[in-house]
Amino acid sequence: MPGPIYTQHALNLPSYPRGSHLITSDITSQLAEPLKGVKAGLLHLFLQHTSCGLSLNENWDSDVRKDMSDSLDRIVVEDKGGKGIYRHDAEGSDDMPAHIKSSLIGASVSIPITDGKLALGTWQGIWFLEFRDGKHRRKILATVQGERA
Repeated sequence: MPGPIYTQHALNLPSYPRGSHLITSDITSQLAEPLKGVKAGLLHLFLQHTSCGLSLNENWDSDVRKDMSDSLDRIVVEDKGGKGIYRHDAEGSDDMPAHIKSSLIGASVSIPITDGKLALGTWQGIWFLEFRDGKHRRKILATVQGERA
């Protein structure tokens, strides 16, 4: 039936190691049914954590993800030597840098939906960036809004 659609879905990501990871297929497989009936709309993904991030970027060459992680590590250094460059260090030397990187990258992305599919550009993919060393279970709240076909 034509008309507006607004739904929310809790998505669980598998544990990823520190780094930048392409998760487009994880997202589209978990949201196949909700996306199917949307003629035109918007998918909003909100990561419910403060030490990781979401981004849209290169989906073909995995070296881009490695370069991104390496670049962020150079921009926001970890205090492995215990020199006290961060006040917030109770959870480990990777914690405060993870919060900074999360603020720089962001915790959400919005993607247009056209005829039941994400309208990503040719080389665009959804990235999950894990900034902590330990394994963590991460959750994304997905909101699908739009017009039914």
